[in-house]
Amino acid sequence: MKKTKTPKSGNGKKSLGISAFPIILLCAILAYVIYEFVYGDPSHFINRDPNNHPVQGDLLGTIYKGGIIVPVIQTLLLTVLALSVERFFAISKAKGKKNLQKFVVAVKKSLDQNDVETASALCDAQQGSVANVVKSSLRTYSEVSANPQLTKEERQLALRKDLEEATMLELPALEQNLPVVATITTLGTLMGLLGTVIGMIRSFAALAGAGGTDSIALSTGISEALVNTAFGIATGACAVISYNYFTTKIDGITHSIDEIGAFLVQTFSGNK
Repeated sequence: MKKTKTPKSGNGKKSLGISAFPIILLCAILAYVIYEFVYGDPSHFINRDPNNHPVQGDLLGTIYKGGIIVPVIQTLLLTVLALSVERFFAISKAKGKKNLQKFVVAVKKSLDQNDVETASALCDAQQGSVANVVKSSLRTYSEVSANPQLTKEERQLALRKDLEEATMLELPALEQNLPVVATITTLGTLMGLLGTVIGMIRSFAALAGAGGTDSIALSTGISEALVNTAFGIATGACAVISYNYFTTKIDGITHSIDEIGAFLVQTFSGNK
């Protein structure tokens, strides 16, 4: 029995975004430049010397005193922000040119009338991941319908298989770079704690070297160390918000694919 070979979804362009590595590299360079030339500007320190304490109330100078961990955490924060912007445009493109829910309703209406050509035209106009999957399934729908050698069950199986394969081809592109954001949710906080511990060690070492209790030095050291904690928590919070937001958007897209797919199989079963 001859099996129908189904073309894959879309036009072969599966990448919806930019690789995370060049983004991380650019963010690292930018973070170091900001750390050295913005936070480390001499105007933020007593006697314009970065080796001295920051001018009282100067937040940027205090951040600079957080140490080398600061640009590391800032790299993670900038990476989250950059990848969030990248994913926003990528997922918006995956939804297509028009409202996704209206597209789903229009396709279902066409399928209900057994008008495959109109449904395919809607996919061409919509574009995006959902339209790619639906168009691939519609192509299979037409092919198996025209093949008298296949039984009804074999046609349904071929249609479901194509839906699954087309969906699996689109999902990796939707989820691109999100594992990096998920990693930063934990890594940002841990790097903040590491910077805090290093800062506290240096503070108490300086007090011990002074041979006595210096409340001003101690409070300054603690405030400098806690900069890393604040930066780390902010980075982790931004990463969590970004990751949850985009996974929710992806779930909505996959739900639309499943909805049309189920309706397509149901329509096929009713008509054949």
